[in-house]
Amino acid sequence: MFWLETAEWPSRSPTFYSWGLDPQVYITREYAPLAQRLRAYIAYAKAVPRAVEQIRANLRTPLPRSYVRIGHISAGGLASLYEKDVPAIFASVDDPQLQAKFRAANDGAIKAMKALDTWFTQQEADATEDFALGPERFAAMLRATEHIDVPLSRLKEIAERDLERNLAAMREACNALVPGRSIEACVASVKANKMSSSPVEGAAKQLGELRSFVVEKKLVSIPGQEQARVAESLPYERWNLAYIRIPGPFERNLPSTYYISPPDPKWSKGEQEAYIPGKNDLLFISAHEVWPGHFLQFQHSNRSASTVGRLFVSYTFSEGWAHYAEELMWEAGLGAGDPAVHVGELNNALLRNVRLVSAIGLHTGAMSVTESETMFREKAFQDPGNARQQADRGTFDPGYGAYTLGKLMIRKLRDDWTASRGGREAWQAFHDQLLSYGSPPVLLIRNAMLGPESGPPL
Repeated sequence: MFWLETAEWPSRSPTFYSWGLDPQVYITREYAPLAQRLRAYIAYAKAVPRAVEQIRANLRTPLPRSYVRIGHISAGGLASLYEKDVPAIFASVDDPQLQAKFRAANDGAIKAMKALDTWFTQQEADATEDFALGPERFAAMLRATEHIDVPLSRLKEIAERDLERNLAAMREACNALVPGRSIEACVASVKANKMSSSPVEGAAKQLGELRSFVVEKKLVSIPGQEQARVAESLPYERWNLAYIRIPGPFERNLPSTYYISPPDPKWSKGEQEAYIPGKNDLLFISAHEVWPGHFLQFQHSNRSASTVGRLFVSYTFSEGWAHYAEELMWEAGLGAGDPAVHVGELNNALLRNVRLVSAIGLHTGAMSVTESETMFREKAFQDPGNARQQADRGTFDPGYGAYTLGKLMIRKLRDDWTASRGGREAWQAFHDQLLSYGSPPVLLIRNAMLGPESGPPL
């Protein structure tokens, strides 16, 4: 209700429509025979032109500049997907009448989505920088969606303190790895150490290593034999480097897919090369998305005794757990103390630190998009392409500080819960109980595990 009524997202942000327009369930999720999925896709494609009319009618103009850019990515990517990828996916369906219906419906969807992409182009001339929720609505977002009721000044202190903690750790790791060189040079050298294969192939190889490590160190129980696939992300979802698609709690025997985005072909050759993650960056991206991050989390969540726990997902818990999982793996000994591996972990941590600082700054009016982009480059050591993407994302995803907020709340809960239960020896028991609730806001889990009088969550 916050996003619908207070933030007015249907009339302000093109991203409100991204999930509703996503045809991935029909084209990549093998929930039924291909012919049945084609019939479902035809019904979807027939609805696209009307949906596009509604989107244009609903969105208030002028739009913020970054919203125009994300609108281009979504609309242009979907048009490309309909035109270039979808026909090949359904080509093997041997039913001439069904194929004729598909072509007619798909042609209409292509035309409508190209028109929407053109409409976003027309909005560029009058685009604004008016994206901020404002301090009151930003605080209301945290209260309404995550039960976080902390003064923004205090939240900013927490965000900056953890940023400094990880910067200090980065200086220490770099001094051990390349004494006398700058952090920037150190991080660049680690990022330049790429996988010998593509990121998709490299990540697939890393998953087995990560799963074995989780089992060996007894970090958290693995409740099933499911495995995640790795693939290149679809064109309309390339506004972020990596993400995973996991079947819902009532779907059975369907694969999960961990997607990795290629660089934007419109970027310079140097920017494209810099965007491809180094192998140590990728190791912790894979930990975040699969073992023991999102994929393992949802193995537990989908088996939760609570129907509500299975169905509803808190941003701070889901992304907080996955980000917490990265640091957990380093703490448990992944990389055997290799400072280059630690740089990979810290590079991901600093990215999430700057997201939180940026979210607060961007939406309280204290930071511009350009200043956010600069911070991603100077404090999180991101390449130009990633820095642009991340600064833009903060404007239309004001909750993306959830990664660091969730991690910090889970770490504090772990310390408080294990203090009287054996410390490090109780980690697996802690993680298993933590994940058993599904994915509610972390404060609710804290209350369940320690009681409502257990003290502040941060």
